[in-house]
This record gives sequence, C-alpha cells and structure tokens, in this order.
Amino acid sequence: MTRRAIALAPASLPAAAYDFSCRRCARLAGFLDTVRGDHPGYFCHPVPPFGDGKARLVIVGLAPGKHGANATGRPFTGDYAGILLYGTLFDFGFGSEPESLGAGDSLRLVDARITNAVKCLPPDNKPLPAEIRECNAYLAVELATLPEGAAVLALGRIAHDAVLRALKVPSRGHAFKHGASHALDRGVRLFDSYHCSRYNTNTGRLTAAMFKRVFRDIERHLNRERSRAHTA
Repeated sequence: MTRRAIALAPASLPAAAYDFSCRRCARLAGFLDTVRGDHPGYFCHPVPPFGDGKARLVIVGLAPGKHGANATGRPFTGDYAGILLYGTLFDFGFGSEPESLGAGDSLRLVDARITNAVKCLPPDNKPLPAEIRECNAYLAVELATLPEGAAVLALGRIAHDAVLRALKVPSRGHAFKHGASHALDRGVRLFDSYHCSRYNTNTGRLTAAMFKRVFRDIERHLNRERSRAHTA
C-alpha cells in the first residue's frame, strides 16, 4: 500500500481539512525529511484524521508519535497511547475492534473520529506554538463539520487549547482540567482528559478507570442530545 493510498481523510470531510503534501512549517517538514531518510518505510507525512466523517464524537490528540502514527499513517496506531484509546472506544461501541494494528487492518470507527492538533511529527514530541497555530487552520475546517449535540474529547491541554482556537471560543472560563466538560454552541460539549500516553498511564496520572469515566460522561451527553433531537 502506498503512502498516498493510506493518507485518505474521511471522504465526507472538506478537502481543506487535510493536506497530504503540507510543508507550511519548515522545521516540521525538515524533520520529516530526516526521519524519512532514517526510516524509508515510514509514512512521514501529515497524518490524516481517521474514522467517521460525520461522527458525533471527535477525539483530538496532540501530534503523531515517531514510531506510531508517523510510521503507520493512522492516529494513535503503532504506539503505546493507542492501546488504552482504541480499547476504550471498542468498550463503548465506537470501534469495531479493540486494537488498531495498522492502516490496512479491518478496524472501523463508529460515529467517532480521531484527529490531532498538529498533523506532523514534531521533534521530541514538542510542537512550537507557531506550529500549533499554523496547523489549527486544518482543525478549524474539520471541527466546522461537527453536528449539533456533538462531543469533542481533548487529550491534554494543548489539544484543549487547539479546539478552543479552532472553534473561536475564548479560553477564559474554559480552563483545561481532567474530567471537566464545557458547553459550547449548538449543544456541542468539549470534554477534557489527560493524554493516554505511556508516561501518564505508567505513573498513574491517568488510569483506565479514569478514562472510562470520561467516556461515560460523553456517552450520557450523546444519548441526551439524541433523545432531545428525537423529541424536538
């Protein structure tokens, strides 16, 4: 399978939500070139959103991992962080399989989509503020497609801030806190969780039980909004 064949955003998303050939950020583009030289079999391009283009749940991470999404071309696939995320999505009916093994496997997300605040691999997993702002244009186009009553799950503070920027919501009154949620326009609600990284899970900052509590809150919100739409 070619890199270009893998790099397909959901067809129902606007074309401006993803650019396979983006090189807007010189530092990130140069770093991808270096990594591609070291690992010629890796994807090494902006990683597209994965999942349902009309999803009511959109999960926003930070950026691709070097040997994970940057290698496979699918968010949270090939690294430790995806174990808890995809397992939890499966437990709550958002995924057809409990694991994401690679971009060519049979996994399908149901009414859910995963994307990142920054689409390209950053050195040391640390994008610069200017790079986060530059990439926010893609996230803004993507989140503009959110249906009424949708849920957005931000994995970490940077993702949280990127969502607010993309939706033009002021940060005042919408501080990041694990387990918090924030009412936005059109019945959309932003949910916060610590990132499901190896460090956070190994240190106990984020446990499977804590993560599932956030998903139960999301599930209740989506069910409530679905009932409200049916009775309107």
